[in-house]
Amino acid sequence: MRDCAGRRHRALWLSTGLHTGEVGFTVEVHEQAPPLDPAWEDVVEVSFRPVSEDSALVEWAGEDSWQLDLEETDYRVRYCAKGMDQASERDTRMDGEPQLDRYLLQFWPAPPEPDRVLKQTSRIADRWHRYARELPPPPTPAERAEAERQARLAQETAEREHRLAFERWDWGGRPPSQALREVGGNVRGVLEFDPALVHAIGASGPATQRAVAAFAARRACEAAGLAALDWVADALTALAEGRPLPPPFDDDARMWQTLATDPRVPDRTVGRAVPPERPPFRPPATPGVSTPQPQEAAGAVVGPAAAVATSSASGSAPCVAAFTMGRPDPSLRMSQPHMALPAVTGAAEPDPLQAALDAVFAAVVTYGENHPALLADVWSVCEGRHA
Repeated sequence: MRDCAGRRHRALWLSTGLHTGEVGFTVEVHEQAPPLDPAWEDVVEVSFRPVSEDSALVEWAGEDSWQLDLEETDYRVRYCAKGMDQASERDTRMDGEPQLDRYLLQFWPAPPEPDRVLKQTSRIADRWHRYARELPPPPTPAERAEAERQARLAQETAEREHRLAFERWDWGGRPPSQALREVGGNVRGVLEFDPALVHAIGASGPATQRAVAAFAARRACEAAGLAALDWVADALTALAEGRPLPPPFDDDARMWQTLATDPRVPDRTVGRAVPPERPPFRPPATPGVSTPQPQEAAGAVVGPAAAVATSSASGSAPCVAAFTMGRPDPSLRMSQPHMALPAVTGAAEPDPLQAALDAVFAAVVTYGENHPALLADVWSVCEGRHA
């Protein structure tokens, strides 16, 4: 490159004769080409277009900078130098010593033109010019556009593969079906405990999903000591026969009121269900691609959220929601009857896939630390119905 290099129209590299120390430097912005002062010993011109309105003159190592207030338009740039050889021979100028070389940088709006050497006097400038002539020609606009297109495609491909890799990890090693992507409810809750079971339920079909939902609801009620109560038994029978849930399950507030006032409801608690540890997501590093991080349990409800969806206007007894950040604390105890009823209402969801997942998740929470036995039985139902 020459004393001033703007071949790519993106940046200007300004060479000086002095290696270390301060030089005289002036920047001017004109409306048109200014006259050339013959006192300057070395003069070059290049074309330049700022890539933003934040163009600045920056010292070599970034110690200081000065805003130029240039517009995003095409400029012609003239770089004038004097005393480059003397400064190069001296190499270093200490504070307080006489100035050795000085420079003038001028801008004015103009369409792009080839680089030109208007005047050459110093040996140091001649060396830079010879270096510039030996460089390969800069890419054409078409070549730059193609390179940018290829880089953009490569970036998009890397980001897509990165997202797919994260999704496979997030769903236990395989991508989810469209039905699992779209299902509501507690799919994420079951996914933490047994991703393979989620995929199996998703692929099992509506009949099996209804069977799994009814099975999980019954097991949850049995574990909580509710299955023998007449109003719970009626609901379980309705699920098995595919009928709408009878009262009090047709109204959440009434259901929780019944649970609170029935003296036959046992007082059973269980330790919280803790999902197994999973290896962290560690995809191959891809430059320029940010890694999505798995969500912790921030803002997630421990236990079915439906258990607290009561209205103050209903006059029902108040319910308390339990929230946790991070992994559940197994030392905390959960009320099994309160965790079991959402398995019944979940199993009655119109969407059979959501019904199965909601009921299984509520049953897992109801079983607490004993949830592996429940999941094994759900597998048996799912595989048996599938076969």
